[in-house]
Amino acid sequence: MAEMSVELVAVERPVWSGHATSLFAETTVGELGILPGHTPLLGELVEGGIVKITTTDNEVVTAAVFGGFLSVTGDRVSVLAEAAELADEIDVQAARDALTRSGDDPDAASARARATARLKATGENG
Repeated sequence: MAEMSVELVAVERPVWSGHATSLFAETTVGELGILPGHTPLLGELVEGGIVKITTTDNEVVTAAVFGGFLSVTGDRVSVLAEAAELADEIDVQAARDALTRSGDDPDAASARARATARLKATGENG
């Protein structure tokens, strides 16, 4: 089975690292799917997107990410996010409350994007 080394790192902490068979990320140019042996690339992550990693054990690790970059070189993928939270670390009710508080206020676009990403990472509708 082909695999690649993946690191998901946020500014304040390492979030996840290990071996994977695929990675999905939302970038400013669209959604990217990465498999082992992918062509080298550098992509900018969207504010309030998600990253899904399928491990070599066929588990799916999902994280809400808030800005940053994705780098693919050889069989190594680095996700360097400004901030990131694994789905199992997210308080769903707090994310729902934050989404409600942000309402339609144009000044709250970043808060709304973060709350939506948190809910999407957990499988909730945002």
